[in-house]
Amino acid sequence: MALAEYGKLFIGGQWVAPLDGEIVETIDPSTGKPWARVAFGGIKDMDRAVAAAREAFEGPWRRMPGYERAVLLRRFADLYEQRAAEMAVLESRDTGRPIRETRPDLGAHHRWYHWFASLADKLDGRTIPMEPAVHAYTERRPVGVVGAITPWNAPMLTTAWKVGPALAAGCTVVLKPAEHTPVTAYELAAIAEAAGLPPGVLNVVPGYGHTVGAHLVAHPGVDKIGFTGEGRTAQDILRAGAATLKRFSFELGGKSPHIIFEDADIEQALNAATSSAWVVCGQSCALGSRVLVQRSIYDRVVEEFRRRAARVRVGMPLDETTHMGPQAHGEQLAKTLSYVAIGQAEGAELVTGGKRIETGEFGAGFFVQPTVFAGVDNRMRIAREEIFGPVAALIPFEDEDEAVAIANDTRYGLTAGLWSRDSARAHRVAARIDAGMVWVNTYRYIRWSTPYGGMKASGWGRENGVEALDSYLDTRTTIVSTSGQFPDIYAQ
Repeated sequence: MALAEYGKLFIGGQWVAPLDGEIVETIDPSTGKPWARVAFGGIKDMDRAVAAAREAFEGPWRRMPGYERAVLLRRFADLYEQRAAEMAVLESRDTGRPIRETRPDLGAHHRWYHWFASLADKLDGRTIPMEPAVHAYTERRPVGVVGAITPWNAPMLTTAWKVGPALAAGCTVVLKPAEHTPVTAYELAAIAEAAGLPPGVLNVVPGYGHTVGAHLVAHPGVDKIGFTGEGRTAQDILRAGAATLKRFSFELGGKSPHIIFEDADIEQALNAATSSAWVVCGQSCALGSRVLVQRSIYDRVVEEFRRRAARVRVGMPLDETTHMGPQAHGEQLAKTLSYVAIGQAEGAELVTGGKRIETGEFGAGFFVQPTVFAGVDNRMRIAREEIFGPVAALIPFEDEDEAVAIANDTRYGLTAGLWSRDSARAHRVAARIDAGMVWVNTYRYIRWSTPYGGMKASGWGRENGVEALDSYLDTRTTIVSTSGQFPDIYAQ
């Protein structure tokens, strides 16, 4: 089968060949073979993308009334909706995520863009009451050129969370998608072109993180970096961007606790807990990878995890019956398998799974079995470190205080979940958990209007909600004397 071709970058509203980049092959993780050829940018390409974004920002975009930006964003959203089914197939090819997940996921992204469009003309300032001779007011102004660096696990969703608020705020964007999953970013550029976004408002330059990504971060023409990814990379980004005192927002890792109390609706809790362990092939920082279970129901939950793991259909991403596809690339497969070995060495009980699937058509791909560990102590590495694979660690607890202590005994604080029929307990425990988002009797409910982000090592700032615009805006204060009088302090 011929490879899909994406041989040009999108810079300044034009499709251009790389100046100092290259054409690379992107790998289908279900086959281990190339499926597309894509243009990667180099340093010179990133320079011209930043220059195009700066020109657009200083030109028409920042001066465009908010309601006009909203019209363009809504047009963009409508075109995105029309292309969503096609893009879902491409994302499944690029990431290995099953089509039954990518289709509803990408099918909803246009709602994020519509949401941010609705905010574009509502960037209100405020008046500040002062003495009668002074009128003081604030304005909210776009920060400037934004570098958006997105991950490989959910590339188009995380792109919407950055591009949407940035454009609504009046910023311009240089998008650097993950090197493993660049294809859908090119399709996004085509949608921007068709929607009539002014040249340079959105630029797409895939490339290697250690060269092109690093240059974007350190570039003096970039005012803000929005990054989703791993914490150590965020630390590198901070160091590289410190010289220019950029703004940063980070959505980083998680080791989320998913707490099941003995008074929970166990069937519903198990539906959520097993889903949040293995959906996206375990490759999401928001998944409930630490399942905390009250000891009185612990054995029942362990056995149910074992039983349900056997029902997970691991298969090819474009097969409509597939529940779980491969790991997104070979490095992640190796990492997941290494943590299975670590868990066993630490003394956790491998209940099921933990092996690479190499039979038949799976042989060349990056497939792994859904995995369950029981008897996990929260001091173990499989309970403390982000694996990013389909590995559930089941941890017993005695009472509410111990559950909260275990839940908070982590460097992360992105999401958490708990299940209880006791509404007082639910509110009480939720209030005690150190996480940016807590779900009660549900899990992974994220919408355009609900702020999302982490505490502790899970990040800075919030995406989604009206709060998402905060990191893309500066506040300017203007103070006007209504009397026009200023004393001559040297008169006497």
